[in-house]
Amino acid sequence: MKRTIIDASQLEINDKVVSIKRVTKVVKGGRNFRFAALVVVGDGNGHVGAGIGKATEIPEAIRKGKEDAIKHLVAVPVDANSSIPHDQLGKFGAANVLLKKAPDGTGVIAGGPARSVLELAGIKNIRTKSLGSNNKQNVVLATINGLSQLKTPEQVAKLRGKTVAELFN
Repeated sequence: MKRTIIDASQLEINDKVVSIKRVTKVVKGGRNFRFAALVVVGDGNGHVGAGIGKATEIPEAIRKGKEDAIKHLVAVPVDANSSIPHDQLGKFGAANVLLKKAPDGTGVIAGGPARSVLELAGIKNIRTKSLGSNNKQNVVLATINGLSQLKTPEQVAKLRGKTVAELFN
């Protein structure tokens, strides 16, 4: 998976907390509680990322998760009707997310974790299906994996050494 480095300082970034887990470690003196926050960030204009933050307090875990997500931003190509250029299968661990192109007016048809990624990426029309694992972290990362593999018709034409008109004939 090739990632391009994106300068997040020029983007107006929104964030969404997908999940907060309380993790317990049993030690000699009792139990230690920590929190792990899964945060998705995006500018609503083709950039999205996800990160995990862990801390003893929830706000600190969310802040760390947001910082981690900003470091892992990916660019997503969006076509004329605010959908994706082609169908794609994203994989991460045991989670698979099928991303299907949709016509204008369809809306975002997706489950919770995948929906937050797609909305923050700025995609308005898409159909998705989560296959395999329902683990929120893996579904979010599989969705981002699928989005990062998308190519515009211009990129495909350049790879094949043709023009965009030759591709569609």
